[in-house]
Amino acid sequence: KDAGGPGRELPKAYDPAAIEDRWAEYWVRERLFEVKTPDEEALSQLRAEGHDVFTILLPPPNVTGRLHMGHMLNQTEMDILNRWRRMQGDLTLWLPGTDHASIATQMMVERQLAAEGLTKFDLGREAFEARVWKWKEENGGRIVEQMKRAGVSGDWSRERFTLDPGLSRAVREAFVRLYEKGLIYQGDYIVNWCPRCQTALSDLEVEHEESDGSLWHIRYPVVGLDEDIVVATTRPETILGDTGVAINPLDPRAARLHPRNVKLPVTGREIPVVLDDMADPEFGSGAVKITPAHDPNDFEAGKRHDLPSIKVIGEDAKMTAAAGKFAGLDRYEARKQVVAELKEFGFLVKIEPYKLSVGKCHR
Repeated sequence: KDAGGPGRELPKAYDPAAIEDRWAEYWVRERLFEVKTPDEEALSQLRAEGHDVFTILLPPPNVTGRLHMGHMLNQTEMDILNRWRRMQGDLTLWLPGTDHASIATQMMVERQLAAEGLTKFDLGREAFEARVWKWKEENGGRIVEQMKRAGVSGDWSRERFTLDPGLSRAVREAFVRLYEKGLIYQGDYIVNWCPRCQTALSDLEVEHEESDGSLWHIRYPVVGLDEDIVVATTRPETILGDTGVAINPLDPRAARLHPRNVKLPVTGREIPVVLDDMADPEFGSGAVKITPAHDPNDFEAGKRHDLPSIKVIGEDAKMTAAAGKFAGLDRYEARKQVVAELKEFGFLVKIEPYKLSVGKCHR
């Protein structure tokens, strides 16, 4: 029999919904885990009694999300630590909050706009930001309610959002201090760019899919010698932005080809031959093209050899003015035309089928 009274049977199976939701709601309602900021006297007394201050900042989950097993794993561990410290008499604060998750939130709002036949560019910056804040107010609290129902023993009176004025001010202050110390600087780097979303993506937001592609082997005539260097590429349109060709220092051709120039097919521009370990003499022709503006490895090689960086594909996925007569073409159309010219003028050696791992926007 349970404490509910005579004749009342305990259920044979445990029903979490009947027990846990009620107590989780009670804990929040009664503010059992709220912590008042102590003054110096209270802190001294606390420590004199052999206790201390214990604080954990909850890694803020995205406002766009739902709880998953990863959340429950780390939040359970944090909950155990906090409850144990309270039982030991320490002044214990578990500070909860959520993250704005700007890219993911933007995606949700843009989907809404698309359903209305609009884009963020139709609204303009201010109106779009207002729409995003409206979405956050209407939908951003779902994961918080899940955490409360799960029994997260945080001080919900102190809940924070990563774009709250106080947190934003702290971030700006930290940024300015780092800048003033010379620890932050601006530079050009290779990023994952989505031409549809018109934004950069983190590596985690890129999904790689295997697809059937081609490997084009292209002849680069060596200036001053009756000889060619053959390179292979999966993106022939990028040869318009080549600024060097690398061979390995241990390559038998090194003494003969370095320092010399090769003539870039299609454009006729001359670019240098450089010695670099990025070229594997045992792989393919032993030579690789260097396009610093369009490949992360080439970007680093360009810095090592002080090569210029020529951006031939723009943020709209069309060829830039630096692509010459191909300017304005979609990159795939430019590829067709570049390959046609390579074939017409005898620079194309062969085409092989090739498996590609293509990075795509996760949206």
